Amino acid sequence: MSCNLRHPKRRRGPGLGGGLMAGFALVAVSTPAQAAIPDETAYVFNTFSFLVHGFLVLWMAAGFAMLESGLVRTKSVTTILLKNIALFSIAGIAFYLVGYNLMYREVEGGFLGSLAVWSADDAAALAGDYGAGYAAASDWFFQMVFVATAASIVSGALAERVKLWPFLGFVVLLTAVIYPIQGAWHWGGGWLSELGFVDFAGSTLVHSVGGWAALCGAVIVGARRGRYGPDGKVAPMPGSSLPLATLGTFILWLGWLGFNGGSQLALGSAADAVAVSNIYVNTTMASACGVMAAMGLNQLTTGRVDLTMALNGALAGLVSITAGPDSASVGAACLIGAVGGGLVVVCTPLLDRLRIDDVVGAIPVHLLAGIWGTLAVTFTNPEASLAIQALGIAAVGLFVSTLSTLVWLALKVTVRLRLTEVGEALGVDEVETGMRAYPEFSVAPSSS
Repeated sequence: MSCNLRHPKRRRGPGLGGGLMAGFALVAVSTPAQAAIPDETAYVFNTFSFLVHGFLVLWMAAGFAMLESGLVRTKSVTTILLKNIALFSIAGIAFYLVGYNLMYREVEGGFLGSLAVWSADDAAALAGDYGAGYAAASDWFFQMVFVATAASIVSGALAERVKLWPFLGFVVLLTAVIYPIQGAWHWGGGWLSELGFVDFAGSTLVHSVGGWAALCGAVIVGARRGRYGPDGKVAPMPGSSLPLATLGTFILWLGWLGFNGGSQLALGSAADAVAVSNIYVNTTMASACGVMAAMGLNQLTTGRVDLTMALNGALAGLVSITAGPDSASVGAACLIGAVGGGLVVVCTPLLDRLRIDDVVGAIPVHLLAGIWGTLAVTFTNPEASLAIQALGIAAVGLFVSTLSTLVWLALKVTVRLRLTEVGEALGVDEVETGMRAYPEFSVAPSSS
């Protein structure tokens, strides 16, 4: 077996597994050298890549928790932390019971897979046949942490006014049904894959999914009370801890190397090692340029620099490059990330003008930068078609927003999605948990 792994569950066309994209054809790896690598060795390294990159993506859950807890007010910190650990747990259970096979099993160019509980089958490998290329459980683990990332995007945008259990109810449907079905269209070998849609690590399939779900929720739930005055003026609601938000951003940046690098789906050859290294560099440089673009544009438009804009510029750069970190040159990655960072500065005020209250800036970062990054693949990957990329973005957006709207409305009608006015004034922590993250600094229940 060649150590170039062809992963059956994410068909990306030319360059799958160990292949390098044309833009990275800087190092030639001869076929005899590849064939000399023992099958078992390639199997071990491919499995190792899934596991190590997977736990880096898992570490992103800590980044989301810190970022969101730093950007919400003190009276909401405990609940946002609780939501983050709960949604990750729900994602794992839902993906095990329903999501994985719905996304990957027997899709065969269609729209969804099968309803079955996932189970690992490594009997062949244990008997000495390493043709699968990696351990089954390593693949499940790597795919599961991606769905948890999509769910994490939603929690911050709707913070401070959404009740705990209705929100977690939405997470169940997002991770068990909505995310896996649209994921099957491309990564599961479905109809978008057949058309040639390109999304290497999930600018659309992960980030815009979370962004669409957050946007629909924010519109249906409405803004935090007092956020917008009758004259349209935006009332500042400073977060609890900018140091925590900054720490969360750095954790996410680190975890993103696993997110993008692990999506090479192999580490069993020199070609794969070169590809992953290039992906790491492109991911890092896109984020760095997202920071600087956000800072520079913020200075030009307001006369000062907002730290939260810089943090979200970093994340927008990461989201933007995620669709094509394998095919971009370093220079192209810098430009793609810079545009993503600029989108944050331009679009965040637009949301406020529309009275869409996004507490952490998830919609510009994950939805708009995700759309941009998916379109930008056409500049760096000759296999990508602008028409097909736009079709994929539109199809995923229509599907996710329609189902998300129906679920949010159903929750609003049946179990009441939002806190009462009194409950919101007291704070979601006081109402939902009875615990305060910073009790020594709280002088009264209504303190923010």
